[in-house]
Amino acid sequence: MKFKNRITYFILIIITIVLGLLSRHFAIIPLFIGDILWATMVYFIMWFLFINKPIKFNVIAALIFCFAIEFSQLYKAPWINELRHTLFGRLVLGDGFLWSDLLCYVIGVGMGVGVEKAILKRNRPQ
Repeated sequence: MKFKNRITYFILIIITIVLGLLSRHFAIIPLFIGDILWATMVYFIMWFLFINKPIKFNVIAALIFCFAIEFSQLYKAPWINELRHTLFGRLVLGDGFLWSDLLCYVIGVGMGVGVEKAILKRNRPQ
């Protein structure tokens, strides 16, 4: 059963990545949608990694990770700035700190909780 659940989360991660990347290619879609989807993906990754943990654990872990990445953007050492100028660095680490991104992350994790409850219909420990 655990294997099947991990496959489900893996599929949700891939779908979220595709949606997030597509959101950057259409000018009509606001940029903050990508930030929301990024946090949703992080939430699904937390479930993939910590499948037996309660919802609160995965919500807090996802938010801590997202917030840590955002606050790391205040660190401007040359080596990390060079990394941020690569595709991988830009997608994972971002470019610059924005307070509004923190709100996007909360919305994205909340969206992940909603998707999980609606689609997976699991009775997870709270």
